[in-house]
Amino acid sequence: MLDWLTEYKIPVGDFAEAIFDWVRDNGKFVLEALSWLMETLIDGILWLLETPHPFVVILAFMAFTYLLQRSWKVTAFVGVGFLFILNQDYWDETLESLTLVLSSCVVCMAVGVPIGIAAAHRPKLYTYMRPILDLMQTLPTFVYLIPAIVFFGIGMVPGLIATVIFVLPAPIRLTYLGVSSTPTALLEAARAFGATPRQVLWKVEMPSALPQIMAGLNQTIMLSLSMVVVAALVGADGLGVPVVRALNRVDTSLGFESGFVIVVVAIMLDRMLNMGGRK
Repeated sequence: MLDWLTEYKIPVGDFAEAIFDWVRDNGKFVLEALSWLMETLIDGILWLLETPHPFVVILAFMAFTYLLQRSWKVTAFVGVGFLFILNQDYWDETLESLTLVLSSCVVCMAVGVPIGIAAAHRPKLYTYMRPILDLMQTLPTFVYLIPAIVFFGIGMVPGLIATVIFVLPAPIRLTYLGVSSTPTALLEAARAFGATPRQVLWKVEMPSALPQIMAGLNQTIMLSLSMVVVAALVGADGLGVPVVRALNRVDTSLGFESGFVIVVVAIMLDRMLNMGGRK
């Protein structure tokens, strides 16, 4: 009945495939440089986490938590959470997942915050960016794995790239919201006293937008952690590997065990960076 409509199908898939093939064939140098940069970042963070004794890493995270939260309860919770992970024998997998999360945070915040600032200062730019950000957030995450595999093969790098594409809209949107919501009275007062645009940005807009930027960091970490299972499908190490293994074996015990460890890691990271809860 509707054959006439599908007879002249718009070649969306063919168009996307043509773009991927062109990028792969003509952007080999750029892709190799990006892969080397991402791999270096991953290896560096993983080395920092794996080299010290586990108790040293736990104490470092506890000290960082107390520095942010000024709460012994939250600090103790983080310590108990890491001890639980050690007890369950998921220490190495947890460090690998934390490496992916931290690498994603470095890339997303380094790229997302400047783009968010630029969009806040140029409303038309954000208008053009909004459909792209909507597409990045609503496109099924498994779709990101296809170009990641095509461009970067199997391993941690394609997992990181897919994670960054999925997570990047969060810091962009929240940075844009924070900077564009700076009270007009503060901006007018700063300009009245002769502040330059750079001084307005760093001394007025950024301090005012800091809560939103920290919320963007929190969302970046949570969304990155939600991608560990998806990243495991392209060869990324971490807590997603036992989840995928449990799914293949229909192993309820292994699936719940590894899934619960992911939940513990997510709650710990959320409490560590929950700036709204600081007294």
